[in-house]
Amino acid sequence: QVQLVESGGGLVQAGGSLRLSCAASRTIGSIYVMDWYRQIPGKQRELVAAITSDGTTNYVDSVKGRFTISRDNARNTVYLQMMSLKPEDTAVYYCHVVRYTGMDYWGKGTLVTVSS
Repeated sequence: QVQLVESGGGLVQAGGSLRLSCAASRTIGSIYVMDWYRQIPGKQRELVAAITSDGTTNYVDSVKGRFTISRDNARNTVYLQMMSLKPEDTAVYYCHVVRYTGMDYWGKGTLVTVSS
């Protein structure tokens, strides 16, 4: 069973930066998309950023220009560079991987807290 392990979360002041990483426990073949979601308690999980196998990226409007998603295919790792963080970015961030077969995997999440 593949496990996704996120790291890099923590407490940061508004305007600061964090870099999240998500590594797979073993090689995942035929990856279609790797993405990051976030969830605030009591709210639905929200897609933040995604990157497909050809490098195409998409972002939710609220993070455009501040967050950058990237991936290292050889290491089955996806990153989320977050800059100019705002208190409203506070959430648990989850890594998610989808294969061309439709099978998908979720990490357990890492907490990002942005203080004002």
